[in-house]
Amino acid sequence: MEDEPLTRELARELSAAHETDGVLEILAVADDEAEIAIWNSDGSRAELSGNGTRIAARWLAERTGTDEVRVRVGRRVTSARVADGLVEQELGPVEVGAPEKVEEIEFVPVSVGNPHAVVVGDPAEIARIGPLLEGHARFPGRTNVQLARVDRPGYVTARVWERGVGETPSSGTSAVAVAAATHGDGEVDVAFPGGVLRVRIDAGRAFVTGPAERLE
Repeated sequence: MEDEPLTRELARELSAAHETDGVLEILAVADDEAEIAIWNSDGSRAELSGNGTRIAARWLAERTGTDEVRVRVGRRVTSARVADGLVEQELGPVEVGAPEKVEEIEFVPVSVGNPHAVVVGDPAEIARIGPLLEGHARFPGRTNVQLARVDRPGYVTARVWERGVGETPSSGTSAVAVAAATHGDGEVDVAFPGGVLRVRIDAGRAFVTGPAERLE
């Protein structure tokens, strides 16, 4: 099965069997660069995953024995440096739009190579607002949704409704979207139920640092 090209149905079956948010498919490896595909648990494909590319970077670094690697997803190439169990990766450009409102919910649209709708409010509302915005007509291809509370400058608590998955404990691109929508350039710690990711946005380019551990 590991050599079988993934399909929507097979990706969905693998995700369910292993109780994961999705599946990473290694398409090609050349020296210190890997090309991957990211499959959500419902069998749909994602344009980018910060956590997914971080996992792939850690895997590739172990495989090659080098600390600096690149991971390609579609047309976007992320670069990563692995040290002391942490992976710092450059995810590339982040674009923040003007605030909008649908169904009386105000959100900030953000693109990190994939779509996000950041709502500043109570993270406990994620189960109500997440599915409402994910499938709203405003987003023909659906969107990732974040409920974020700014606890203090440089620290945000958030929960994520991931497109094609539902609520997920952590998300790298969601961390970038939250940081960009609430702070702009600078460093921000984004606390998810699954842990804290550190985001740095420098002149519109996003960097994320977080752990990636092998499960035996």
